[in-house]
Amino acid sequence: MNVQEQIKNYITSQPEPKLSDMRELHRIILQVMPACKLWFLDGKDDKGRTVSNPNIGYGFHTIQYADGTTREFYQIGLSANKTGISVYILGIKDKTYLAQTYGEKIGKASVTGYCIRFKTLKDINIDILEAAMRYGVETSLQE
Repeated sequence: MNVQEQIKNYITSQPEPKLSDMRELHRIILQVMPACKLWFLDGKDDKGRTVSNPNIGYGFHTIQYADGTTREFYQIGLSANKTGISVYILGIKDKTYLAQTYGEKIGKASVTGYCIRFKTLKDINIDILEAAMRYGVETSLQE
């Protein structure tokens, strides 16, 4: 099964309204990053144990760890969770930026250093979410 099929299966496995919201977010992210690399992580470790929710990744950047090692990973992530949806925006060095810049404007969402979590799309301002994603992509491209 290729990545596009894995993504489609993951999205269509969600109950409504999460299914429609995930489908719309997938479309929006592909508009923000039209030629991006797609990722699908099933949430399992090397031993097959579940360690996180499955997630879809978009784009590409390199994470550098304190010990000097690096890892390739995505820039924007999308994941369903028990209470809603999480959008991950990776590569922003200032871990207060998302919350300070978009936290009060986005609507009913929890905004941390790299994650925007909400129950449904109707609870948030989609234009603000898109602006946060665009900022994350542009910032990581400048590094």
